[in-house]
Amino acid sequence: QVQLVESGGGLVQAGGSLRLSCAASGRSFSSYAMGWFRQAPGKEREFVAAISWSGGSTDSVNSVKGRFTISRDNAKNTVYLQMNSLKPEDTAVYYCAAVQAPYDNYPTEASDYDYWGQGTQVTVSS
Repeated sequence: QVQLVESGGGLVQAGGSLRLSCAASGRSFSSYAMGWFRQAPGKEREFVAAISWSGGSTDSVNSVKGRFTISRDNAKNTVYLQMNSLKPEDTAVYYCAAVQAPYDNYPTEASDYDYWGQGTQVTVSS
């Protein structure tokens, strides 16, 4: 069982930056692949970025490539999402998710993740 708590959301102007954190409790965090998803009002939850249990493999959706970076610190049981050059269309509730991954890979579909945080709001003003 893994509990996830996101933090770091807020209101920022376009072009600004935020760093989201997701703190995990429970055992064997380092065996879990982690993902970030987001959901804007009236839209479906969408994949943002994912990272393998070792941190050696990452992926992100095209719309955030070059602006967002996912990373993790297994010693601190925490995964991060550094968001730079934010745009109004990045406004959403951001969720972190976890799934045990025996191989050094990660899923990109929300339905493949077993554990979810409560979400943190990110609002980007124009």
